[in-house]
Amino acid sequence: MSNTEIQEIDDGLELARKMAEEEEGIGRKPLGFEKWVIPFIAVTWSLFQLSIASWLILDSTYIRSIHLGFALLIVFLNFPLFRKKKFGLRFLSATKRIPVFDYIVAIIACLSALYLVLDFEGITTRYGAPIQRDIVIGILLTILLLEAARRVIGPALPIIAIFFCAYAFLGPHMPDVLAFKGVSLNRFVGQMTMSTEGIFGIPLDVSATIVFLFVLFGAMLDKAGAGHYFIQLALSLLGGFKGGPAKAAILGSGLTGMVSGSSIANIVTTGTFTIPMMKKVGYPATKAAAIEVAASTDGQLAPPIMGAAAFIIAEYVNVPYVEVIKAAAIPAFASYAALFYIVHIEASKLGLRGMPRKELPVFFKTLLSGLHFMIPIALLLYELVVVRHSPELAAFRAIGLMALVMIFQEPIKAYIAKKPIVPAIKKAILDIFAAFASGARNMVSVALATAAAGIIVGVVSLGLGGLITEVIDVISMGNIYLMLVITAFASLIIGMGLPTTATYIVMASLTAPAIVTIAGAQEWFVPLMSAHLFCFYFGILADDTPPVGLAAYAAAAIAKSPPIATGLQGFMYDIRTAILPFMFIFNSDLILHEITSWSQGILIFVMACIGNFAFASATQGWFVARNRIWEIPLFLSVTICAMRPDAIASLVGLPHDQRYYVYPFALIIFGILYLLQRPRIPKGAGRTTKEAFGGF
Repeated sequence: MSNTEIQEIDDGLELARKMAEEEEGIGRKPLGFEKWVIPFIAVTWSLFQLSIASWLILDSTYIRSIHLGFALLIVFLNFPLFRKKKFGLRFLSATKRIPVFDYIVAIIACLSALYLVLDFEGITTRYGAPIQRDIVIGILLTILLLEAARRVIGPALPIIAIFFCAYAFLGPHMPDVLAFKGVSLNRFVGQMTMSTEGIFGIPLDVSATIVFLFVLFGAMLDKAGAGHYFIQLALSLLGGFKGGPAKAAILGSGLTGMVSGSSIANIVTTGTFTIPMMKKVGYPATKAAAIEVAASTDGQLAPPIMGAAAFIIAEYVNVPYVEVIKAAAIPAFASYAALFYIVHIEASKLGLRGMPRKELPVFFKTLLSGLHFMIPIALLLYELVVVRHSPELAAFRAIGLMALVMIFQEPIKAYIAKKPIVPAIKKAILDIFAAFASGARNMVSVALATAAAGIIVGVVSLGLGGLITEVIDVISMGNIYLMLVITAFASLIIGMGLPTTATYIVMASLTAPAIVTIAGAQEWFVPLMSAHLFCFYFGILADDTPPVGLAAYAAAAIAKSPPIATGLQGFMYDIRTAILPFMFIFNSDLILHEITSWSQGILIFVMACIGNFAFASATQGWFVARNRIWEIPLFLSVTICAMRPDAIASLVGLPHDQRYYVYPFALIIFGILYLLQRPRIPKGAGRTTKEAFGGF
């Protein structure tokens, strides 16, 4: 490899890391004593969150207020007003120091968020009748919150929030179909900033009580080296098979998704290793980057530790978090299975083999080297799924165990290497505090997204909910299918400029009730969980939707591929995920609604995978050989039979409880397609299991 090529790779990695740092809350890098200011605040924030999860008992309103106060303080200290110098004023874009201006703004923003704590009794006694001071501070908090959101997550969410705020006041002047009675300034400020139905609503509560602990747990795992371990484990297990590095990227990204709530961070962690390996075995740069995009984006789908939005779903639907895990399990694992299938197809198309065994880590040695990382994860799963403790308690105990693992990990390594123990203990403690700082930084964007989205939710709860349902009903002409398509496209468009959590909150507050209502009017029963998961899925898919798709830009920077082409290819791979929400909206079996039998659940999962495989073959143009045009409708029929047996049963007159009799038809058609294509299988492609494992 030439020096120029090495330099290009290094530049790409640096750009991707910079994008990940921006998303994770790393803005300024001040010098001198100021470099400790933000880490100190971040560590203090983490210690506060751990305190309320253990011994410190506070009112929920206090917790939300303090949580937002910490986030605002960090944002204004960490992110300059402008990315580039404006108006000749350097302090507006300073990155090596924190200007006095931002210190002042940060303190004002923090105090405005803490106003609920500072005057809790007074605000409680005059609820619904705010005084002038309440109004001034409420307006100040709203403005500073939107500015903070602009600095850390971009202008899209503040613009949408401003639009909704304007609509709340201008509603009486709108055309008849959009007319709204409007609200007074007093009621608006009271709703947004003095109650738990606006900024301090359910999304911020979930961020303050649950999400922070899971993000902190992920930061500790990452700091301890779990991310690298997962990648090496995936490579050692799958790297030798056909298209092995791509399959390892999927498994590694899925595992890393448990410790990272960011698709960009996932790409930087796994893609740094897997993208060059994919290119090495023959994947074109665009496809290598796109595979990593699809795998990392879908990391947020993977139970049991899903994205922040999953915890909010539990609160909105009013079910235990384990029920969200249960509902998301089949679609998530079927989606990942289909992605494995797609990269196998791509490898077959290109005639690729796996990597030589000698170039890959030894499986059992790799497995044992990081087995201690599995102990806190196993405890978390046990607490969530078996004992069914609250997510807060489960995460807190997992964090405590993870801290013990980190404390003992470095001294044990030092002992084995015959190095001094005391420096290793000091390093372990510093790593824990570094993870505390990193976890808090990672939470800034989530906290601000949930708080700013709370403005939109607050406006909707002022009386817009019924009007929005009516408007959507008019736009969709009462057709549930058209409404779902509109919701999907709206989620993708809005999600281009918003993080997943914010996209979900906005779309769920606007469309989830409408989906259930309009479907009910057409005699379709759609569980509320299905409607919320529908919005969640398309919020995730927006991460790789061109032309914005920041995840695609990060992967393209590493692969040195065109970003738009990478995003388009990644979106083509993710079509297999996009079909799932449309299926589980009408087939609640896919979210295990009222399914209590393990055998029934496994059957549904297997057929969902087969249906998704068939859909992937139809869209990718390949099964075991290149498709002929007339075979595509047959693949789509397999998809329908496997994922919507209820529809086929209804069509042929079978009772609903006999819908599973449709499954054999899907298997028969799939088998016939295999027999038809088998004579056309390219010769000499692939690698046996024995070859892949080096004779083991």
